[in-house]
Amino acid sequence: MDRFTRTKKQEQLLDWVGDLADRFAERADEVDREGAFPFENFRDLKESGYLALTIPEKYGGKEISLYDFLLLQERLGQGDASTSLAVGWHLGIFMDLADRREWDENTFQRMCREIVESKVLVNRAATEPATGSPTRGGKPETTAKQDGNQWILNGRKTFTTMAPGLDYALVTATLDGTDDVGGFLVPCSSEGVRIENTWDTLGMRGTRSDDLIMDNVVLSDEAMVEKHESDNKKRAPMGWLLHIPACYLGVAAAARNFAVRFAKEYKPNSLPGPIAEVPHVQQKIGEMELELLKARTLMYSTAERWDSDPEGRDSMQPDLAAVKTVATNAAVSVVDLAMRLVGGKSISHSMPLERYYRDVRAGIHNPPNDDITISVLAKAALEEAAP
Repeated sequence: MDRFTRTKKQEQLLDWVGDLADRFAERADEVDREGAFPFENFRDLKESGYLALTIPEKYGGKEISLYDFLLLQERLGQGDASTSLAVGWHLGIFMDLADRREWDENTFQRMCREIVESKVLVNRAATEPATGSPTRGGKPETTAKQDGNQWILNGRKTFTTMAPGLDYALVTATLDGTDDVGGFLVPCSSEGVRIENTWDTLGMRGTRSDDLIMDNVVLSDEAMVEKHESDNKKRAPMGWLLHIPACYLGVAAAARNFAVRFAKEYKPNSLPGPIAEVPHVQQKIGEMELELLKARTLMYSTAERWDSDPEGRDSMQPDLAAVKTVATNAAVSVVDLAMRLVGGKSISHSMPLERYYRDVRAGIHNPPNDDITISVLAKAALEEAAP
C-alpha cells in the first residue's frame, strides 16, 4: 500500500488505474519511438470512464477530489508520461470549471454530458509563438471578430497538447477592437481548423502538442464561453495544475523502481552478491527515496489543504508554485540517480531509463517556471514582513 493512500476507496482507485498504467507501459516505447499520439491508450481511458472523473456527479461524473486526482495521475505517469500529462489537462480543466462556475451553466452541463456519454476530449489552446506561455501575461495574437451574431477566429496556437485527438479546443483570442480576451469553445471539426505537425521533441513525444491553426473559423455567438477584461489580469490559484508535478513524480517513481530491481538482480562476477549490497549503491537508493518522500509529502499535504479548506485557497498560490518546482526538480534528480546506479547500460534504448530521462526534463518547462515560483515566494515573504 502506498504511504499516501489514506482510504479504501483510494486503494481501489489505484488498483484500477494501475491496470491501465501497466498496459500503457507496454506501449510506451513504441509511442515514444514513433512520436505518435497514443490513440490506443486514449481508447482505453475512454472505455474505462477516466475522462469523466472530474465531472460533477449531478452531470454523470465521479467528482473526485484533487488528492485523488493526483494519486491517479502519478500512477498513470509510471506507465506512460505522455498519456498522463495529456489527459491531466482535460481532467484538470473540468475540475477548475466545476470549482469556478464561470461558464453559462447550460453550456457547462452540455459539455459535461458530452464527456460522460460521448467521451469527447477537450483541452485549452492558449500558447502562441509570439507570446510564449500565457502565464507570462502576453496578449493573444489570435483574433476574434464579431460579425452579426457570429464570431470569426484567426490565429495559430502552439503546444496544443492532444491536438490529433481533440474534439474541442478552448481557444483564447483578443476581441477585435479591444484589449479584452475571450475564451472560445471551438469544435475541432469546424471548417478552417487544422493541425500542423510541429511536435518533434526530445521527450514527452506522445503528447503531440502540435500547432492548432484557425483560418476564418466561423462560430456562433454562444461559442464565447469566457471573457477576461484587460484590467482583470489576476486569476485565482489553480490547484488542478498539480497534475503536472504528479505526472513527473510518476516518471521518477518508475525510474526508482527500475533501478532498485536492477540493483537487486545484477550480480557482476567481481562481487559475491548483487550490487544492492554495495554501500554506494545503497547511498543512491536512499537519496532517491529522500527526494521522492520530500516532494510527495509537499504535494499531497498541499492537495489535502486544498480539498479541506476551500475558503483558504486564495492564499495558496505560493504553495502550489512551490510544489511544482520542488517536484519537477526532484524528479529530474531521481532519474539522474537511477541512471548513475545502473551505469552505462542506462543510456541504451533497450532500457526505459533513457526515455524517463528525456520525458522528465520536460517538467522544467511546464508552468510555472522556476523563476516565477521564486518570484512568487519572494513577494509573499516581503508582503508578510511588511510593517
